[in-house]
Amino acid sequence: MQMPPTVTPRAFARLAEIGAGEQNQALRVAVEGGGCSGFQYDIKLDQPAEDDMVLEGQGQKVVVDSVSLPFLAGATIDFSEELIGARFVIENPNASSSCGCGTSFSM
Repeated sequence: MQMPPTVTPRAFARLAEIGAGEQNQALRVAVEGGGCSGFQYDIKLDQPAEDDMVLEGQGQKVVVDSVSLPFLAGATIDFSEELIGARFVIENPNASSSCGCGTSFSM
């Protein structure tokens, strides 16, 4: 069985700050074909679906669809705030390389 992705307390805290749970929304993390390295992350607020894996913490939810789940096995979903901006980031042990923007990777 594959290890599910994990979500940091900082990522759950950011979802609480923006009121995602109050709007009955979750952070959806998906993997799609494309980007400069072959795969790219699609991260957005969305309604949970019936077949999603739901990761919960601090009253917030992060969801991953069944197709994306194998690509995110063992990954860590975090939130980063830097001088250049703030964003959700994914540390993925399955990615063999990634591009400079951090949203595209290959396996």
